[in-house]
Amino acid sequence: MKKLYFVLFLISIIWFQGNSQVKTNKTMVKKVIKTDNEWKKELTPQQYFVLRQKGTDAPSSGGLTSHFEKGTYHCAACNLQLFESNSKFESHCGWPSFDDAIKGTVEFVLDKSHGMIRTEIICASCGGHLGHIFNDGPKETTGQRYCVNTTSIKFVKATK
Repeated sequence: MKKLYFVLFLISIIWFQGNSQVKTNKTMVKKVIKTDNEWKKELTPQQYFVLRQKGTDAPSSGGLTSHFEKGTYHCAACNLQLFESNSKFESHCGWPSFDDAIKGTVEFVLDKSHGMIRTEIICASCGGHLGHIFNDGPKETTGQRYCVNTTSIKFVKATK
């Protein structure tokens, strides 16, 4: 009898886990975990400042603010695809802006720093700081503006 209960218990756990993944509807990404020294060796000082220390680029720096080629924008630390070029728009805020992220690639964290309450966006794979999300994006799409530090992303041109 104990074996039967044990088997039923295992089946219920397996069923619950399978259904909980379906219900969350979240893309699974591989987590990248490195030490600070490993990140310092791989990233430029500015990338380390932005991605690992939650820094901010100067407005209009890095050349991606007004960049509109077809392709994808990847995390500069771990190379996870974060944004499609068709979600990018000109917000005139000084930083690259997107109205949506690729599903499951960005996580949201409450940020109470600098006397403000904002929502920080981080890479779902490596936890790198990307920027913040605001509700002042294009109303005809998501209404959101993912305000992204240029240093935190790199562009990969679409292949034909």
